Amino acid sequence: MDGKSHVTRLVSAGGVVTRSEDVGREVLLCGRITPEVWALPKGTPEVGETHEQTALREVREETGLEATAKEFIGTIDYWFNRTSDGGCCYKTVYYFLMTVTGGDIAFHDCEFDTVRWFRVGDALKNMTYRNEVRVVEKGLSMVEE
Repeated sequence: MDGKSHVTRLVSAGGVVTRSEDVGREVLLCGRITPEVWALPKGTPEVGETHEQTALREVREETGLEATAKEFIGTIDYWFNRTSDGGCCYKTVYYFLMTVTGGDIAFHDCEFDTVRWFRVGDALKNMTYRNEVRVVEKGLSMVEE
């Protein structure tokens, strides 16, 4: 048997949420204190959801914000081992460019310790995952000022 025969394939969807403020364009990130992580909101589809519906729901749950999906940005793929059993997983995450329509980050769920707006340069510097940095850069290139 080859090592790939026991691979679990997973799918998630999330959003690159941006806004334009007096200080310039900002990006919303979700953070954990220990270990320190700054990442995009994303999560697993519920039965019957499209990738876009999943992304919008996950943004709402993880950030407390209602958003509208403007465009599909693209996907990232990566391998990881599950911490629970060491199982090998291959994950594809679908990302959408989003703008806020309501809500409040004070109402984010407990999956993250904090949710914060960052100026673009600070967001890109603080993000934990390089593949997500590339998604944000691509999403920002699609934003109409």
